[in-house]
Amino acid sequence: MAGSGKPDVGKRVRALRERQGLSLRALSRRSGLSLNAISLIERGTNSPTVSSLHLLADGLKVPITDFFQDGSQQAVIFLKPEERLRTEASGIILESLGTGLRNQQTGPFLISIEPGSGNINQPVTHGGEEFVYCLQGEFAYKVGERVYLLETGCSLLFNANLPHGITNKSEKPARLLMVFNTAEGGNLARRLHISSENLTSDN
Repeated sequence: MAGSGKPDVGKRVRALRERQGLSLRALSRRSGLSLNAISLIERGTNSPTVSSLHLLADGLKVPITDFFQDGSQQAVIFLKPEERLRTEASGIILESLGTGLRNQQTGPFLISIEPGSGNINQPVTHGGEEFVYCLQGEFAYKVGERVYLLETGCSLLFNANLPHGITNKSEKPARLLMVFNTAEGGNLARRLHISSENLTSDN
């Protein structure tokens, strides 16, 4: 699977919504996003935040990976760095590292977080398991009642039904590999993963 480097998430949201026979208002009720916000995303006027993608995936009952593919399914996925599909908003860059595999059960993403971004004060939960690996920089990851400081080479693996959140309070950007288990219920993350109200600052 190869992409242009920027997924047309808005068109995918609209196509998935219309395929299910949902109005904008119905999807708004299901997802918790405002009708206007969904409309702007579908028209390509606004780039969706990571939190918005999770809310839309929850409302549409699809894995978040569906927003990063054209609907085709393959047995092998190969991507060059310049072919990664990505979305960027509020100091968070989300890049898909592979989607479109038949019966896919994992969702690998490369996430870049600017200083001051995160949601550690508003932890979230979702089904399945989650794996996090620090590629560059440092960030704090709270799982349950414990906060883990991840530096380059550190990793976390945990049940995602535990409340969890992330923040980058350093002065440099951080990069991490994040892999979700998508098998449970067929949904990558049924609830918000990065808070829509606290993406840009934890102060």
